[in-house]
Order: sequence, then structure tokens, then C-alpha cells
Amino acid sequence: MDPIISFKNISKVFEPHEVALSGVSFAIAKGEFICLIGPSGEGKSTILDLIANLETPSSGTVTKPQNVSMVFQAGALLPWQTVFENVGLGLRAKKVAPEHIRAASEKYIAMMELRGFEDKYPHELSGGQRQRVGIARALAVDPDVLLLDEPFSALDPRTTEELHRDIVKIWETTKKTIVMVSHSIEEAVALADRILLIKNHTLDKTFSISLPRPRRDNEIGFAHEVQEVRREFFKE
Repeated sequence: MDPIISFKNISKVFEPHEVALSGVSFAIAKGEFICLIGPSGEGKSTILDLIANLETPSSGTVTKPQNVSMVFQAGALLPWQTVFENVGLGLRAKKVAPEHIRAASEKYIAMMELRGFEDKYPHELSGGQRQRVGIARALAVDPDVLLLDEPFSALDPRTTEELHRDIVKIWETTKKTIVMVSHSIEEAVALADRILLIKNHTLDKTFSISLPRPRRDNEIGFAHEVQEVRREFFKE
């Protein structure tokens, strides 16, 4: 099966001579849930930007679909628009028919458990609710690939756990390909099919996580996988 995303010997250099990625190669199959982890500043977010077409490689070849959506850390909502208007933003930009915008917005507002909040503004929502709006907006355009850039890093542990369950449910329901950046090894093990460790601006190691879902951090298998990833993460 042809991969939905392919990086072949990708390098990215920002001026003046700031290396973000060097010789990165990997492939992602349709429907996979991938987590990118690694120390700060090693190129994880640059990989997302290349997939989202926000950046172009300095060398190498990126193969990816055109219809890609990204969820940012703080939701990146428009403060002067309601929940309903924010969710439909991408569809309005595509000049989709109003009835389709309404149907898609209602569908994903319901999926993200935001019914009753349609007329609220971002400042009236909790951090978790704002992130739910951001996810609903990304899904409303029916992307082939959903990109998540540390979407839960600013949330409290309880809200994070709730959104972990929700994002796995969405992935299982929609069969979307998901690529997520995380700074938490535990989070990556809890969510991903595979974990890509980015170190020294390149792909250092790939881990396949075959634990059944839902994954619980008090299980022996979970702890073993975390330790395996942690060992490589901190290896000099």
C-alpha cells in the first residue's frame, strides 16, 4: 500500500544556516496514529509545517495529500466569533454552500461534546472547551490528515485525559490519519500506533506500540513501553 505521507531525505535550513531537519526519511500509512517526540528545537513542529504546506523543504521530497488540517496548542480561535462560527471557518474559506457548513459544524460540535455552547465566544469557554472547538474546526473540512501540535500541553491532567479518550474515539470513528507532536512520552505511548523520536534534527528511532486500547498507565505493558522510549530519548 502506498503511504499517505512520505519524507525522503528531507532537510530544512532556515537563514542564517539554522538547521531544523537533516536527512529525515519516513513513511506513514493511511489511518495511522503517529506521535513525534524529542527534545525541544529538534524539528518536530517543522515536520508538521512541511506536511501542512506551511514550509517547503530545502532538499528532499515530501509526498502528502492536499487536504490537511492542523490543531494548534491554544486552539487559535478567532475571539470575535462564536463557537459555531469558529467551527465553520475553514469551510467558509473554501466557499462551501451554507447548508453544508451548517450540517458539518453541527456534526462536529456534537462529536466534540459542545452542544449548548454554539453561541458562546472563546473567552466564555474553558481551556479544554477551546481546544475542542479547535479540533471540531479542523475536522469540519474533512481532512485526509489531522495534525496536532502539542494540543494538550496547556491543559490540566483531568481535561487532558478526557481529550485523550476523545481523540482516540475520533480516530477510531473517522479513520483519519493523525500526526501529533508531544513532549510527553506517556502521552505518546497512550495514543500512538508508532512513535518517531526526533533527535539531532533527524529521525533517531521508531517505536511500534501494539498495546490494546484503551491503554492505562498502571499496566505493566504500558510502563515497559514508556521505559523503552525513555531510554532512547535520554541516550547521549
